[in-house]
Amino acid sequence: MQVSGPVTIETATALFKKGLESPQNSKLVIDFTSLEKVDSAAVSLMLVWLRAAQRNNVNLHFANVPDNLTSLVKLYGVAELLEPVVTPGATK
Repeated sequence: MQVSGPVTIETATALFKKGLESPQNSKLVIDFTSLEKVDSAAVSLMLVWLRAAQRNNVNLHFANVPDNLTSLVKLYGVAELLEPVVTPGATK
């Protein structure tokens, strides 16, 4: 699933639902290559996607996570939870 544009409090609910509507298979990659802007809602969104994936036995991976989102993940102290499923991307 490609995430593009802003991931903020205004867009998080729609993106969450889109992630849940992804095909029910054993693997889901959420690609942040086209991400434009983030706020703390992006971190929350990653965590709820991870929790939903674990509940549904889906192997979730976040690809091309930009540095600004990685910094927020570290700032909020949840890097330990997300690092195993994150591949860093380009600086945004």
